[in-house]
Amino acid sequence: MGGGAMAKVEIKRGDIFYADLSPVIGSEQGGMRPVVIVQNDIGNHYSPTVIVAAITARIQKPKMPTHVGINSEYVGIEKDSVILLEQIRTIDKQRLRDRVTHLDDDTMKRVDHALLVSIGLLNQGAKHKQQRSASSTYKIKKTV
Repeated sequence: MGGGAMAKVEIKRGDIFYADLSPVIGSEQGGMRPVVIVQNDIGNHYSPTVIVAAITARIQKPKMPTHVGINSEYVGIEKDSVILLEQIRTIDKQRLRDRVTHLDDDTMKRVDHALLVSIGLLNQGAKHKQQRSASSTYKIKKTV
């Protein structure tokens, strides 16, 4: 799957591809790196873009609830790595290069959980939720 011309390759949720994420700004993950496809398979089939999460080998163990650790021997990548579900982005399929592997169901369940945390659909503490809810309500009432 060379750069520029995206061959007709079936892209599935849970696939790991190498992707060219450059250029980047600030703290975005960039360069040629593995990414996991997190977009649904209907979107993967029909859309010219895919939603991915960056993977890094610079962190070997998850440090945040948005991190999912993956074992290199089990998954078939070079180094133990971490999927960064706080680093999700939409990319054109032309950025995808070689398909590496497909994640198993158990790992994808952990990815799904970390995604829910990342986009704020899963509570990470009742106190924090109450504070956020109160300030959001105030802002909504104030702006309306």
